[in-house]
Amino acid sequence: MLTREFFARPAAEVAPDLLGCVLTHDSPAGRVAAVIVETEAYAGQADPASHAFRGRTARNAVMFGPPGHVYVYVSYGMHFCVNLVCQPAGDASAVLLRAGRVIEGAALAAERRAGARPAAGRDLARGPGRLCQALGIDASLAGADVCDRASPLRVASGTGPSPSAPSSRPCSPGPAGRISTGPRVGVSRAEEVPWRFWITGEPCVSPYRSYQGRRAGPKPVSGRDHAGGTMHQ
Repeated sequence: MLTREFFARPAAEVAPDLLGCVLTHDSPAGRVAAVIVETEAYAGQADPASHAFRGRTARNAVMFGPPGHVYVYVSYGMHFCVNLVCQPAGDASAVLLRAGRVIEGAALAAERRAGARPAAGRDLARGPGRLCQALGIDASLAGADVCDRASPLRVASGTGPSPSAPSSRPCSPGPAGRISTGPRVGVSRAEEVPWRFWITGEPCVSPYRSYQGRRAGPKPVSGRDHAGGTMHQ
């Protein structure tokens, strides 16, 4: 298991260190685990692309809490996205988990992904919405502590002889250890900040798309406070 200290750092430091770690969700339906292959960092109130840029609200309160907890939001009113809170309490930075490679529970992940074939593992968790869908992550996991061994949602190093042992060391992104960086995806502000990190050459990394804005049209009636794109307001 990763320690609280691992997450008590700036998001731009934590994000690349999460590459190669294993995200596991134990649900009543079964276990699904995925290697984290793509992440995106957001620096809270210092970052105009962050949900926390304008301060604390009921919706983003978990981001202002202790590090190592889960912030879940809905993108475009359709897809859940999962983030891991960084920095000490009061400093609301977080890392968005953008993509994973499913290594356990592929059949369950495929069932959740509306019948996607387990053989097509590249697409099971390729993108933040698909990642949450494949692992069964939704709003019920908001605030979960991934550093707690008893939590249904956990992050382990995925390296060494005992991945479940406490660790504050970075994970290994692969044999070559190569990490690429680039602009963030789908944000309307500070898009050019190169805080998206991915394992170089990994086929499960999501495709890059710049922010295109929302199409004009009638607004849906909803009681929820949805945000479009990734972590932007």
